[in-house]
Parts: sequence; C-alpha cells; structure tokens
Amino acid sequence: MEKQRKIRVLAAKPGLDGHDRGIKVIASALMDAGMEVIYTGIRQTPRQIVETALQEDVDVIALSILSGAHDYLFPEIMRILKEKGMDDVLVIGGGIIPDEDIPQLKECGIAEIFGPGTKTDEIIKFIKENVRRR
Repeated sequence: MEKQRKIRVLAAKPGLDGHDRGIKVIASALMDAGMEVIYTGIRQTPRQIVETALQEDVDVIALSILSGAHDYLFPEIMRILKEKGMDDVLVIGGGIIPDEDIPQLKECGIAEIFGPGTKTDEIIKFIKENVRRR
C-alpha cells in the first residue's frame, strides 16, 4: 500500500508586520492535524515567500497579516507564483483584513480569507477539502 505524503504548508508573515502569535497558533494546529509546516518567520518579502514555497515543494501557503498591506502583498505573492508556474499551490490568508477587501483578494487567487476568531478546525477542513495533491 502506498503511503500518502503529508500536506506541506508554508506559514508566512509578509511585509513589515512583526506580530506572529496568530500564525504560530495556526501552524501548531496544522501540525497537530498531521500536516508538515514550515514557518518562515516575520518580515518576509513576497519573493522570499514564493522562493521558499518552491524550494520546500509546498501544497499550501498560509499568509498572515495585520499591517494593512494585504492589498499589495497578497496580489504580489500571487503574481510571483504565476510567474514561477506554481498555480497548483493553495493560498489562504488571515489576519486583520476588512470585509470589503476580501473580494479583490479572492479575485487575484487567494482561495480563502480567515479573520480573527476563526476556529482552527475550520481552516484545517478548508485545506483538506481544497488542497491539490501532487
């Protein structure tokens, strides 16, 4: 019987945002759910995030932002992913993102946005139901 590879998730904090408690809670929950999680740390550029995702052969990129720069950083990450031919990576976001900004983020390719108070089980379920196995 072939053993299925664990879902590999890159947890990243783009931009100058230095608050990482939320992404660490999510990373821990994803690991508890049997996923492999690579955490990049804070203050990552969009290019650094994509390069790490490529090197680590991840299935999912989980972005967390509180700085308000989501309207630039998230689309830039999606642009670089497309440039690298990484259209099969599921990208989700979370943090402090106004509801009125969510449609634009989804339009650029972010699969889902999870706001404050989202239960970790909901995020885990979404990933498992939407990840593209390679």
